[in-house]
Amino acid sequence: MNSPASGPPITKRQRAKLRKHTIRLRRQRSNFRRAVASIATSSIGSRTLGIIYPLLAVAEGASPIQVGLVTFALTVPGLLFYMPAGVLADRLNPRSIMLFTEFMRGIAVFSVLLLACVHTVAIYHLVLVAFLEGALGVVYSLADTALLSKLIPDENMTKRVAASETGVHFAVLTGRPLGGLLFQLGAPVALFANAVLFVCSGLFLSAIADFRKRRRRADSARHRQREDVRWSARRLLAETRTGVTELNRHQFMRNAVFATTTTNLAINTVIVIFLAGSADVPPWLVGIVLAGGGIGGAVGSNLARLKVVQKYTRPSTGALLAQMWIWVFALGITTLTEPMYYGLATLVTGCAGSLMNVSIRTYELRNVDRAKLARVVSVHRLASHAAVCLAAPLGGWLAMIGSGHNATGFILAFTLVMAIGASAVMPRWRGVPEVLSSPR
Repeated sequence: MNSPASGPPITKRQRAKLRKHTIRLRRQRSNFRRAVASIATSSIGSRTLGIIYPLLAVAEGASPIQVGLVTFALTVPGLLFYMPAGVLADRLNPRSIMLFTEFMRGIAVFSVLLLACVHTVAIYHLVLVAFLEGALGVVYSLADTALLSKLIPDENMTKRVAASETGVHFAVLTGRPLGGLLFQLGAPVALFANAVLFVCSGLFLSAIADFRKRRRRADSARHRQREDVRWSARRLLAETRTGVTELNRHQFMRNAVFATTTTNLAINTVIVIFLAGSADVPPWLVGIVLAGGGIGGAVGSNLARLKVVQKYTRPSTGALLAQMWIWVFALGITTLTEPMYYGLATLVTGCAGSLMNVSIRTYELRNVDRAKLARVVSVHRLASHAAVCLAAPLGGWLAMIGSGHNATGFILAFTLVMAIGASAVMPRWRGVPEVLSSPR
């Protein structure tokens, strides 16, 4: 006999509906985990190649200029392709784009592997493959943003974003040391392992969704999609301008671009200054200092899952200003010019930067038009990447004309001026409400 407090019995239709809802949530979680696994695996592959290709050039007897050209080929595609890649990620299926890029990266690595086995790697071929890797990496990174926007639900959004951020920092932390370790075993071994990473990334992607049930609808829409692609190809400039316009519509995003670009320029310049003066520093200690940013980023992304932390890092101009002042404090530490202080500064900035990345990405997913999301992110990443590229010659020049203390002091003064200016100009406490608008 049912108690009076018990509710009405559940009908078969309600039970079936509840079962379908449960299955959909489980599938969504599984798809998200596979996407994060693909992104982390691909990121590890990219960062190992960033070490393997220059080391391979050195092993093949390349001159310092040629080694620099290989490194340049890995980084310059970010300046050239971020904006067009944003258009591509918004217009096409991001999962298909990611599968294509992983397939092409695997072929590119395999082409170098075949030549490395017989020790006939030509520098021009290495430069070409490095440029292709950089371009495909840019396309992949924007496509994964578009894919995650479809897999992350409104509830627990910040935790899901923090989880994906953790995967990226894990890749940063392990990728470069792994690249050096693999290359020590031999170039063919390192390249084969890298090709396997891209294959694994593609396998994770291929398991994300089964579109066979929607084939008829996809086939009927395919012709319209192709027309849209042809139209966007003819008006690529107009499409990229749409991303700039959409970003400019959001006060928080404009402030975020300024804050992240300034802080990225500052910390990367300081890292170059440290490297330029590290002749007497043991290599293992240099590695620890450079790993500080990855360790701090992993700590910050995990802290972002805590509700008490989310309360203070929710998207707001005040949070961006706090990030800039944390950078001022960290860069002040580097003026002591000891390796341990450089390592502490990278740890602090990595943690603070990761927390702010989670906040910015959460804002993007909740407030930016999903149809324009990749283009908006491409504008933001282009600015940040340009700052990283500028940091290399700037840091080298500062290290050449002055001591480590004076060089880091100049960067500290620059960041301090930027923080004071931002505090005066930005609408300081015009934050974003805690309950943000739902995705469109």
